Amino acid sequence: MGILKNKIDFAAIISVTRANINGDPLNGNRPREDYDGHGIFSDVAIKRKLRNRLQDLGERIFVQSDDRSDDGNKSLKDRADSCTELNAEINKGKKEKGKKADKEKCAQIACREWFDVRSFGQVFAFKGDDVSIGIRGPVSVQQAISVSPIDIVDMQITKSVNSEPGKDSKASDTMGMKHYVNFGLYVIRGSINCQLAEKTGFTEEDAEKLKEALCSLFENDESSARPAGSCEVCSVYWWKHSEKTPEETSAFIQRSLDITPKNDTPHSFDDFEINIDATKCVPEILKLI
Repeated sequence: MGILKNKIDFAAIISVTRANINGDPLNGNRPREDYDGHGIFSDVAIKRKLRNRLQDLGERIFVQSDDRSDDGNKSLKDRADSCTELNAEINKGKKEKGKKADKEKCAQIACREWFDVRSFGQVFAFKGDDVSIGIRGPVSVQQAISVSPIDIVDMQITKSVNSEPGKDSKASDTMGMKHYVNFGLYVIRGSINCQLAEKTGFTEEDAEKLKEALCSLFENDESSARPAGSCEVCSVYWWKHSEKTPEETSAFIQRSLDITPKNDTPHSFDDFEINIDATKCVPEILKLI
């Protein structure tokens, strides 16, 4: 498949039941919320899960979690250096006096090498290198906000065993806290820009792989905070336009998706009414449940 020629907007509806989809480390890992009580699923966390899924699907990923490293590299610097072609170009100035690395060529090499670089972009700026490279990616993802205010449950827990022997001060009844969202329906929104896709080499095939990752976002993501089945992708809406720069803006398209609670205290995906304004642009709808 060739370079992406049609702009894409997308949205994914996520249900969270008795789970902490995205804790705030500065607030005791409590689920994130805004001042109006709506839950927040940060764009950084969304892209982390997309990278993990793409890695599971066989794609090469530059920004890998330490516990999911599949190439033996311990840092981004090591991973960049492991790419012989990129490393040679970046260090050209050190080896050939008077010559500097070609930033555009470095960017092309990095985009060919790693899926997340040509999708989300990346900054290559490491200590000791003569050049820093900034790459803008075509895929943008917004923070996901819950449709209704969320109810956060704070549960006190106890530790049943000492971590180390001989520490009488740390008794087996040491207290702790666990937090989760009773129920929340979050909406992920994003788009893929064709002009930037041309620069990074993002293809039609890449877009399909990204859609697959979005549909299976929580596979292999289970944890104590997110038990299996507690976070679910309910529906994905995929607007593929007929041109690179359509008349309809992304904001205009996203407003065509209307999600309204049927009652004051929704407890499931079925407690929401979802409508699409077909006069704006008709999406490919992937209803997963």
